[in-house]
Amino acid sequence: MSIADRIFIDMCNDILTNGTSTEGEKVRPKWEDGTSAYTIKRFGVVNRYDLSKEFPAITLRRTGIKSCIDEMLWIWQKKSNNINELNSHIWDSWADETGSIGKAYGYQLGVKHQYKEGMMDQVDRVIYDLKNNPYSRRIMTNIYVHQDLNEMHLYPCAYSMTFNVTKDRNSDKLRLNAILNQRSQDVLAANNWNVCQYAVLMHMLAQVCGYEVGELVHVIADAHIYDRHIPIIKELIGRETHPAPKFWMNPDIKDFYEFTVDDFRLDDYVTGPKVTNIPIAV
Repeated sequence: MSIADRIFIDMCNDILTNGTSTEGEKVRPKWEDGTSAYTIKRFGVVNRYDLSKEFPAITLRRTGIKSCIDEMLWIWQKKSNNINELNSHIWDSWADETGSIGKAYGYQLGVKHQYKEGMMDQVDRVIYDLKNNPYSRRIMTNIYVHQDLNEMHLYPCAYSMTFNVTKDRNSDKLRLNAILNQRSQDVLAANNWNVCQYAVLMHMLAQVCGYEVGELVHVIADAHIYDRHIPIIKELIGRETHPAPKFWMNPDIKDFYEFTVDDFRLDDYVTGPKVTNIPIAV
């Protein structure tokens, strides 16, 4: 069993056993038939993944690594808010007739800000500080911008990354660590998808900045399982597990903006069967 499988199974069991229900409460999400989408939720879930030990793709079912990387590059590299620049349809429900999702996600990362060192957007500022001020405690991004919320078609779920560089004991190696803050997460639909995305992002940043990859800490304020997902989750976490896959990233890429989805793959990725027809609340 991979470490990621164990973390996922334990989290789901904790939510199902100790979580609280929103049934009967006023909730925003709706199912396609218009009925309210209730959840079982846990507050303040914290999961830790040591990326130096394994890549955290669960094996209970296959996580579509190419698609999740494509979405991450759409946000962090293209800094786009238009689904016409994305090679999947996961954002279609929130896009307008032009393909825009409003001033959300990639849009916020692409806004340039004035610093003492000049004009930079948030991604370039992170890369600059990692290379020039690795021990800074101010290396972070934030896309939950209140003044623009009314122009976002969906408020950001994963909204902040805080990066922190540490030095290995008795070694000159520097390690890149990060905390991913998420206000809300649909555990079945998005948990491992997000974990894999930000694990890849950390590998990318570590490589272009000359560091080893370290620990990803995932903090979820509201980790929930939708009512219609409960039977699916119970079946999923009862499946056979397998060893973690091996992660490959093109070692020749030294510029963050030169990575493509073809520069990554998971080898020896043995998984359970695909979970199909997952209902998504909007």
